[in-house]
Amino acid sequence: MIQDTIAAISTAVGEGGIAVIRISGPQAVDAAHAIFRSRTDIRAAASHTVHYGNIADPRTGEVIEEVLLTVMRGPRSFTAEDVAEISTHGGYVSVKKVLDLVLQQQDVRAAEPGEFTKRAFLNGRIDLAQAEAVMDLIRSKSDRAFSIALKQVDGKLSRQIRTLRGEVIELLAHIEVNIDYPEHDVEEMTSSYIREQCIKVISQLDRLLKTADEGKILREGITTAIVGRPNVGKSSLLNALAQDNKAIVTDIPGTTRDVIEEFVTVGGIPLKLLDTAGIRETTDLVEQLGVERSRNALNDADLILLVLNNHERLNQDELELMELLKGRQVIVIVNKTDLENRLEIDRLGQLYRPEAIVKMSVLAEQGLDSLESAISSLFFSGLLETADMTYVSNARHIALLKQSKQSLFDAIEATNSGIPIDIIQIDVRSAWEQLGEIIGDSAGDSLIDQIFSQFCLGK
Repeated sequence: MIQDTIAAISTAVGEGGIAVIRISGPQAVDAAHAIFRSRTDIRAAASHTVHYGNIADPRTGEVIEEVLLTVMRGPRSFTAEDVAEISTHGGYVSVKKVLDLVLQQQDVRAAEPGEFTKRAFLNGRIDLAQAEAVMDLIRSKSDRAFSIALKQVDGKLSRQIRTLRGEVIELLAHIEVNIDYPEHDVEEMTSSYIREQCIKVISQLDRLLKTADEGKILREGITTAIVGRPNVGKSSLLNALAQDNKAIVTDIPGTTRDVIEEFVTVGGIPLKLLDTAGIRETTDLVEQLGVERSRNALNDADLILLVLNNHERLNQDELELMELLKGRQVIVIVNKTDLENRLEIDRLGQLYRPEAIVKMSVLAEQGLDSLESAISSLFFSGLLETADMTYVSNARHIALLKQSKQSLFDAIEATNSGIPIDIIQIDVRSAWEQLGEIIGDSAGDSLIDQIFSQFCLGK
């Protein structure tokens, strides 16, 4: 049982219309009552009610803030505990003064990062996969990533994992009965049943893992380097995708001297764009450093947008760059199609698939839809399905699904090799426990602490 009460600011620090201070635990309502001045005694207030009043220092009576206070009784709250949330004006000084008064109350301490969500997990309101999805919701960089996280918060992935664990535990029960009562065991029948059940669960794991790459991309984004020689329109492309003037655009070659980063969403797909310095031979020391950083950015990129000028022929720098990019995920953008064509398009067709070549005029805002289609085709084999599919996007979940699949494969191999059934049981139990780690049923304290330590303070 959790005996202490915690408090923290649950909104972003800084100036804003309002800020929310969350208090959760057995003394949450009493702690709020001690500093809240209103016609209503909130200790007797019904759950999920909002009350107007002032926050005052109980020692001096000085009024600190004008607030709204929300009372939520456990278990009908985010943490499944009694919760009081104080909505104050969003200034830094105001929020700090109110929080300081809250933390001066008996048995109230400052919350640790992620501790509110951790309490929701420990109190059984959500499982570990749902808890991790809460942070995915906060960090979502696109509508699709948000949709995936929302389904996981709702428990869609967890329900599938529990169904799989149920099938594995049935298999375990069958094996253990045969271990305990060997006189009733028909060895060939038991081996056949183990193989059949393992294959059944593996096929369902494969369906989940099939979405892993796409889900991970939607969760974390595609690191995308925009490369090309100077003055081909790289910075203009960044600005067009970001719908803002993030990079300086001039007719002078070599304007970009460093790698500029920006997160954008293209067709629902989050991209971490890296606008690089034009790659060319130069005697300018600062530009040389920028070119070197551009080459390093290429190594880290999942996707490379190679920008070429439709109005100029390929030069030696570009030919060398294309040679360098062989074997990488590349989309070639032929920019400035509003000008006369001088680029050897036929030669590009010999090096790249037609769907990897996109003709654009960034200045005329033409071709962005084609770029969106090319990215979707390259990474998702066409259109994404988010309405009914369960995407696995968390790297920890993906690793555990793969481990569970391997344990079941080991069990199948063991039956084929005639290994005793009590040894096979170890592999099947491992698969069950690995699935349990996803939702927290078999996760150790250190793992749980590590996961919640990554959350933001106040969540």
